[in-house]
Amino acid sequence: QVQLVESGGGLVQAGGSLRLSCAASGGASSYYAMGWFRQAPGKEREFVSGISRSGGNTYYSGSVKGRATISRDNAKNTMYLQMNSLKPEDTAVYYCAADDLNTDILNGTPDYWGKGTLVTVSS
Repeated sequence: QVQLVESGGGLVQAGGSLRLSCAASGGASSYYAMGWFRQAPGKEREFVSGISRSGGNTYYSGSVKGRATISRDNAKNTMYLQMNSLKPEDTAVYYCAADDLNTDILNGTPDYWGKGTLVTVSS
């Protein structure tokens, strides 16, 4: 069973950048597709970005496409999300997720979740 721990959240001004990290333990991350989700106050959790086991395929929601880059380093069992041109509407708790299947990441039904890291974007 894999454990996921997010880091890198914080307070940033609009237009700024952040890089989130997700460290996986308890199993080789290369066995899993991984992804990022977020939940803003008063809203449902939503898919942000996903990446296949090898990193060869990446997926983005329309709300972050062009502003975010997902990547992974399987040797370090770590996934990243670089977010640029941040907007106040990006404010949310960001969750890391993992699953055997890409489709479960894209469908929002992964088996494993981290506890989240808060990103606050001030205007």
